[in-house]
Order: sequence, then C-alpha cells, then structure tokens
Amino acid sequence: MGGSLDAGAVAEYRKRGYHFPIRVLTQAELDAANANMKATEAKLGGPLKGRFNQKPHLLFPWINELIRHPKILDAVESVIGPNILCWGSQFFAKQPGDGMYVSWHQDATYWGLSKPDVVTAWIAFTPSVPLSGNMRVVAGTHLEQLKHNDTFVESNLLSRGQEIEAKVDEKDAIDITLQPGEMSLHHVLLVHGSEPNRATWPRVGFAVRYVPTDVRQLNGEIDSATLVRGTDAYNYFDHEAAPEGDLHPAAVERHKRVLDRQMEILYQGAAKPGKRAIT
Repeated sequence: MGGSLDAGAVAEYRKRGYHFPIRVLTQAELDAANANMKATEAKLGGPLKGRFNQKPHLLFPWINELIRHPKILDAVESVIGPNILCWGSQFFAKQPGDGMYVSWHQDATYWGLSKPDVVTAWIAFTPSVPLSGNMRVVAGTHLEQLKHNDTFVESNLLSRGQEIEAKVDEKDAIDITLQPGEMSLHHVLLVHGSEPNRATWPRVGFAVRYVPTDVRQLNGEIDSATLVRGTDAYNYFDHEAAPEGDLHPAAVERHKRVLDRQMEILYQGAAKPGKRAIT
C-alpha cells in the first residue's frame, strides 16, 4: 500500500482510530482557501449552510479541487488504499459565542455503508484548540457500532442531533488540536464530539468523507460519490461530475438530485427531516 504516512502512524490509526496532525496546506494554499471561502459567502449572502453545505464540492470548483488535494489523498491512501471515492463533504463552523456544539457520536450510524472501512479527513481553516471547541475523541472506540438517540437539538451541528446512549467519561477524551492548514484523520466509528467556541475567532473545519471503491450503499437507492484517486472496478456508486463554475445552473441541478436521493438514504426512520433538509 502507498501513501504518505509511515508505518507507525498507520499503526496508531488502526489502534486508536485517529491520527493527527498532518500538514496538508501551505500558507499560500490556506490563504487562497480562506479568500475563496469569503468570496463564496459573498455570493450566498452569508455562511455556507443547509443544502449548500452538503457536498459543496459539487457546487464550487475550489472545493472540488480541495477534496482532490494530493497531500490529503496521500494520507488517506495510507489507511484505505489507492482507489478512493469522496462520499461527502461539509464545513463545520462555530462562531464565537454561538453556543454550537457536536454531541458524542459515531459518523457511520446512519450512513448505510457496507463496511466501516471509511475515513474522515478534517482540515482546519482556523485554529482548532480547546478554547475554540476543537474535536475531541475517545481512543479505541472505533471497534463497534454503538446505539444512538436522535435529539434534534438546534444548537447541535449534527443533522439529527444524534448522540450515543453510552456515557462518555470526560477524562477519557483526547483533544484533536490543529493549526490552520493541518488535518486529522478519524475512523468512521470513532466516538467524537466538540464543545462550543469560547474563543474570539471562528472555528472552521472542513470534513471530507472518503471511502474505498469496494464499499457500497445498503440503504435502498444507489448512492453517488466522486472518484478522486485510482480506478473504480466496482461501480457501486454513480460517479459525480465536477461543477462547471460556482453555482453553475447544471451543477446546481445535479446537486439537487444527488442531495434529494442521499437524504432519502440518510433519514430512513428519522422522526424529523433534520438539518440536511434545510434550504
């Protein structure tokens, strides 16, 4: 297997369910990403949210390029192999004092994917430290699926406000601290969450969900994903097209179809439609 992580880092990921920090963006690339984010927010009249913040790589070329960044994919390849699909992406932003948080949860709970050989790359745009509400994880919890409850709490950044039933002992929590341009990798079953932002700056991170091409969707309709590296010998997912331009009409229409279909998958059995349905 190729990739940029050494054997010790891969072993740590396998044992603990996470690895950090990994430097992926240069200062120039980070500056460009933040400038692109400001331009995107100007186009939208405010922050990326609701449907615009679900798979935004299908709406904005600069985000589509980011999910394909070689340093990100080199690290991802180290843990899931050379044939890689981007199944989803989303910005997690907490403004100073807004009270938003992420409850203790596992990513895989409602995704319907055939196996947990899935990794999230979490790229910091701003300092993600305890004061600003960095991600916190519980090492070794990626070995089994736990039962979750949906709370639909508005201040929870998760789509259902989902949280594990088991009580997390705070002394077991590990801070994933990242400086701008660094990223972490975490396993799809790792228990993680984050506290509100008490800093004077926004805490902004970009989470990208990568799966190997032999993973498939089990919850009904065929799903879609973007091939970002290697080849797809299985074709379990419809391949997504890159956007022709920012909010290009054809891209917007494709994005709508993709999201409508994915929401049917993700909200099977949910009591409420959740945040992914917000326009």
